[in-house]
Amino acid sequence: MKLKPLEFLEEERLKLELIVKKGRDWRERERAQSILLLGAGFAVKEVAKQQSVRLYTIYERRQRWLDGGFASLPDQARCGAPQKLTAEHLALVKEWASEEALTTPELLVKLKETCGVAVHRNTLSLALKKMKFVWKRTRHSLKKTRRAEIPGIRVRNQGTVGGVRKG
Repeated sequence: MKLKPLEFLEEERLKLELIVKKGRDWRERERAQSILLLGAGFAVKEVAKQQSVRLYTIYERRQRWLDGGFASLPDQARCGAPQKLTAEHLALVKEWASEEALTTPELLVKLKETCGVAVHRNTLSLALKKMKFVWKRTRHSLKKTRRAEIPGIRVRNQGTVGGVRKG
């Protein structure tokens, strides 16, 4: 059964073409391409074959376009676990990290003491990365300390220079 071609205004068509050419998400570009092909009068079978997807997918994209328009193109929110850090927690962490240079474990301890929230180190690291915080060890930080003074580093050949024993 051939469905009636989708009809949209010229500006909608141009916007869809722009999404196909310059859209960030590949899924959104593919959905926009499906809508454009259906609007051009192609049959659902032809569009499905051309895009290597199932017929049901094209029918679903068409129906979602009719129901929601451009809002149907981006991915919808998926279900999952609620966020462990609220906006209040993130604001506190951002404030603490801006005030002084704290490591992730130090921030975790401070967060647990202040708010009673226990999260994994990776969760906090990811949240800090999303807030554009970056940790970089300066090049000179290890040059200023002797290797022997750094805990956990064993120095070999302490009495040698260039592999030759002193004196």
